[in-house]
Amino acid sequence: MVIEKDMKQLPSWLEIRHSGHKTFVGRYVYAFGSARPVAEVKIADNRFSFSIPPQWEEGDRSMDFEGELVGDQLKGTMVYTDGKSYPFTGKKQTAFPTPEKMVWSEQKSLFNGKNTDGWHLDGDKNKWTVTDGILSNAGGGSNLITNEKFGNFKLKAEFRYPKGSNSGIYLRGRYEVQITDNKGMEPSDIYFGGVYGFLEPNQMAAKNAGEWQTYEITLIGNRVTIIANGNSVITDQTIPGITGGAIDSEEDQPGPIMLQGDHGAVEFRSLEIIPIQ
Repeated sequence: MVIEKDMKQLPSWLEIRHSGHKTFVGRYVYAFGSARPVAEVKIADNRFSFSIPPQWEEGDRSMDFEGELVGDQLKGTMVYTDGKSYPFTGKKQTAFPTPEKMVWSEQKSLFNGKNTDGWHLDGDKNKWTVTDGILSNAGGGSNLITNEKFGNFKLKAEFRYPKGSNSGIYLRGRYEVQITDNKGMEPSDIYFGGVYGFLEPNQMAAKNAGEWQTYEITLIGNRVTIIANGNSVITDQTIPGITGGAIDSEEDQPGPIMLQGDHGAVEFRSLEIIPIQ
């Protein structure tokens, strides 16, 4: 789904499925925040409606959605927490294709250790710097995005963060793997090693804040495997849809690697990718 709001196109995601024989339920991902449950989706004569309470949005009123299926397209309106209506359109998404045969390309560095050549910002708040071979984000700025787009790949990242920080890596610019200070906490899909709002790691593998840590992430189609600090925390699990903050909802297309810059501080000293042909 794409919502037209304030002169912007905001990617979102909607799942509708049966609960028993009579009731429809669902999940919804807005332009930010995690996947949130929809207690009931009312459907009649190709029209549907549902409401969800605010999550990170300002205001207290629910977000109300009404739409219809026109051919193979969804069309409708969202009433936001500000009480204003905004149109949306949607189509059924298909996963990025999985190759019949795995042919790995040469490993390549996404970060050259000197500057941000090969990357661009998604806004005008540049909080990214490179010092002594370390790519740093001070937090509260723009996201950093590779110019190159990728399909299926293995990504290796070495990173660290200060106490209490919260950042992430977006795979194909659409699926956020959380980088957060959560050592000692119970695992969660919104904590370290999780795919935000969707996939919960099987253990909390985070180290202390201030220590260098590693992710090895393999994304093939819409299935992901994450090894965090040498521990297999998510193994070949399906990512249902885009996560909040995604660049778009075109899941069948290649996409960039995006480093979250609008949350907390984070540092990277290595970013290596091995594409699958």
